Amino acid sequence: MTKRDELLSAVESSVRAYCDAEHDFRFKANDPVVRLHEPTFSTDEIMAAVECLLSTKVTMGPKVVAFEKEFCGAFNFAHGVMNNSGSSANLLAVAALANPAARDGLKPGDEVIVPALCWSTTVWPLIQLGLVPVFVDMDPETLNIDPEQIERAIGPKTRAVMLVHVYGNPCDMDAIVSICNKRNLILIEDCCEALAATYGGKAVGTIGRVGTFSFYFSHHMTTLEGGICVTDDFELAELMRILRAHGWVRETENRDAYLKQYPDFDPRFLFVNLGYNLRATELQGAIGSVQLPKLAGFVDARRENTAAWKKDLARFGEFLAFQQETPKGRSSCFGFPMTLTDKAPFNVRDLMAHLNKARIETRPIIAGNMAAQPGLKLYQHRIVGDLPHSSWIMHNGITFGNHQAVDAKARDYVTGHVESFFKAQGLI
Repeated sequence: MTKRDELLSAVESSVRAYCDAEHDFRFKANDPVVRLHEPTFSTDEIMAAVECLLSTKVTMGPKVVAFEKEFCGAFNFAHGVMNNSGSSANLLAVAALANPAARDGLKPGDEVIVPALCWSTTVWPLIQLGLVPVFVDMDPETLNIDPEQIERAIGPKTRAVMLVHVYGNPCDMDAIVSICNKRNLILIEDCCEALAATYGGKAVGTIGRVGTFSFYFSHHMTTLEGGICVTDDFELAELMRILRAHGWVRETENRDAYLKQYPDFDPRFLFVNLGYNLRATELQGAIGSVQLPKLAGFVDARRENTAAWKKDLARFGEFLAFQQETPKGRSSCFGFPMTLTDKAPFNVRDLMAHLNKARIETRPIIAGNMAAQPGLKLYQHRIVGDLPHSSWIMHNGITFGNHQAVDAKARDYVTGHVESFFKAQGLI
């Protein structure tokens, strides 16, 4: 063993001892708390990051490339372009499709249909690239974009659909792909809540022209911050690599083609397009490589929790509606969303307050009706219909933590406090 190995071993021993003592995120009956998320990382991920820091090689390099290949291999994606967040993944995907160099791309003024139930970073990249979001309503059972509303929204300027697999539940991809093929629309999959979800046996993200994922701290697996764009289109992947880092060609796979085309430029600093700085770090790539093999187990735990809660809370079905898994879909169960029915004689904030008092953390479902947010008033957009389902879920939706650290005791604790709420309301 070299001196370096001895030193690393000593560091790892100390880190492992610390994590063993401090990283106990299991539910404790004598000190109960159910958070929206608990960390998925510990000693192995910390050591992967520490080794990058100790090497002093921290900016995007071979560890990011290795993770891109591992992630693509795990889900049968052809090309992956890692970046610094899921939000950046959405920006990068839209920027590539809206770039003059893109084949059959988008142009300023083109309309892109989006679900009203979404997160802000599904919408802002469209506006930032001069596109016009068109908001449509969702299916109240799956919480996903309603294909019938997509058809209703299509107009002469419609060029794309950007869907969201809400809380890991795949959209009705057969219907949506059929619409896009018939109408010659580009399909963009926002999979930031849907790591490891599948539709018809295929990973979400493989079905549209480009898909995006997030590795944020609270998601199924993490690189702390981080995201990735995936596509079967090599030219689009190369364009995203160019836009990801300043518009230069340094990280492209077919770099020699650009150098031959522009032989009079220094090959180290050849810029062929505009660009951003959306690069991931080596720490993120290294952490991702450690996390990825654990992802299936994390998703299995979430699915087990979902099945158990649906069974245990079914007796409150007159007042609570639960997200239904899409036929042919396998959800990765990002959370456990519930919506009050119109028969509920109480306010969702009352239920939230009751659970929060018991140290069960809650939150609304995504951003609710994004089209109703005040920021949209500043920018051009179009709304199709009154969006009744998205508006209802904005004011009557609730979710609590569903993750790898939630076990049977934690589930029972949550169920018990939902039950005590109904008792306090005189409903049971």
